[in-house]
Amino acid sequence: MTNRLLFAREEGFTLAEILITIAIMAAILPALLKVFSDTNATIGKTDHRITALYLLKSKMAELEAAGYPETGQDSDVFGGNSIFEWQTAVTDVESEEIIGLRKIELTVSWEHVGRMQSISMFSYMASREIQQQEN
Repeated sequence: MTNRLLFAREEGFTLAEILITIAIMAAILPALLKVFSDTNATIGKTDHRITALYLLKSKMAELEAAGYPETGQDSDVFGGNSIFEWQTAVTDVESEEIIGLRKIELTVSWEHVGRMQSISMFSYMASREIQQQEN
């Protein structure tokens, strides 16, 4: 009789315990997958925005280093197969205090998950030659 009791008390899970565990996991798993999916999308969007910011600062520094710009618009892409594009618009600014003042507007844009995203900045630049001629 003691042998029967030993065999009846084997360690393990019952079918009810396994079914309850599967039901709990089935309820929690979709929520966890949604959190991970949303986090991954946010990381991708943030990564693109940071890259665009660095490209924006770099292009603006390049424009400022080139000297006094011509008025008009220009656009191009960064590199051969980059998703990032830049557009510039240079316009004259009427100012009584500074002669030859121009506004440089720079926009970097890209497509993320089927939607166009962009980031912009502007700067002002005056011609040193015009200022020296006036003085």
